[in-house]
Amino acid sequence: MGIVFKDVVKRYPNSLTPAVDNVSLEIEQGEFIVLLGPSGCGKTTLLKMVNRLYDPTSGTIEIDGVDIRKAQPEQLRRGIGYVIQQNGLFPHMTIEANIAVVPKLLGWSEDRIDKRIDELLEMVRLDPKVYRKRRPSQLSGGQQQRVGLARAMAADPQVMLMDEPFGAIDAITRASLQEELRRIQRLLKKTILFVTHDVDEALLLADRIIIMQAGKVVQFAPPYEILTKPANDFVKQLIGERDVVRKMAFLKVEDVFETGEAEAAASGEGVTPADDLKSVFNRMVEERVRAFPVIGPDKRRIGTVTMDHILATLAN
Repeated sequence: MGIVFKDVVKRYPNSLTPAVDNVSLEIEQGEFIVLLGPSGCGKTTLLKMVNRLYDPTSGTIEIDGVDIRKAQPEQLRRGIGYVIQQNGLFPHMTIEANIAVVPKLLGWSEDRIDKRIDELLEMVRLDPKVYRKRRPSQLSGGQQQRVGLARAMAADPQVMLMDEPFGAIDAITRASLQEELRRIQRLLKKTILFVTHDVDEALLLADRIIIMQAGKVVQFAPPYEILTKPANDFVKQLIGERDVVRKMAFLKVEDVFETGEAEAAASGEGVTPADDLKSVFNRMVEERVRAFPVIGPDKRRIGTVTMDHILATLAN
């Protein structure tokens, strides 16, 4: 489901300036969108208006072409996954009971709920036989966040809202959860809005990034474009200097490959547009080749990624 913001403004009582100031943008179905910016820039307010935790002062928000104000807030929220930093698990309930909350509200059968719990725990790499009967206090912070993600996906929502979900997690666990979320998104292709103040996290996860400053959207673009063509000095300062190796970690094959048949010799085993560029570059070095064919979803070759083109792109 796509999400469209039209002239959205949010003013809080007694505030001289709007928290969200005339935002208009369109998010496509299946996109992973990260909202990035300093504290107080309006990113969390914008996120919370999507599931009507806040209502806009003016303007409209549409999901799948329908104004969200036409739905009751509770009904709307049952169709939107929501993950927060504190994970929001009910401490007195088992893991299986936490995951089952929304399906039960929707009237699912016990058998359907039971199968869904196992499916989701396996998806977030927690063994159902081990974790179903545990309580949140018996899990690590990272495991709790995995359960929070599973619960948010319980009713198979097409829209997921994530408000700094990994902000309170240690760096090693955070990296693992980021990779897990990328894997799940490649599998399920949900429409995700993800709030963070961590620039590296935004560059790693996003299809496109919304950068906000004082309630306004100052740039809305893919990570590669933000790295190479920052819209203004504020974005430059926010992103900071990134060396070539770090920059490569945030790019995908789709950012640099050449369409059509290229002359460079290619290895027999191809890569996909979604593969990260750093791993592809490392493979080129290890296998001593200078190019790979790029294989599309239909298993047909759609172009070539070459070492020379990667280096030229990064240099520019």
